[in-house]
Amino acid sequence: MKEFIAIFLGSGLGGILRYSLSKWVDKWFNHYFPFGTFIVNILACFILGLVIGLAEHRQLLSPNAKMFLAVGFCGGFSTFSTFSSENLNLLQNGNHLSAIFYIFGSVIICVIACFLGIITADWI
Repeated sequence: MKEFIAIFLGSGLGGILRYSLSKWVDKWFNHYFPFGTFIVNILACFILGLVIGLAEHRQLLSPNAKMFLAVGFCGGFSTFSTFSSENLNLLQNGNHLSAIFYIFGSVIICVIACFLGIITADWI
């Protein structure tokens, strides 16, 4: 039961922060490209890598803290459905090059960010 409460609280906090940060970033980049979601997803992958590194490599997080941060917070903070919808919008509006960059850039950069999070946790 503690795991469910940790996930519930983490995902709520992550969702609120995702919405706020995404809107704030999009205000700075007044552009059709979805920079807000792009930045949030990269940050979420870095945080997830950091949590994994701290929990599994360094044993510095309890199982409930890992659930709160990894499943709850990062799950609520990042968003694949928004990523998919924004790519569809880019494609429908003829921004094919931006869609290709967003898809491949997100996947490659997010994997690198997760790896950097794990390395950072090992360094801590």
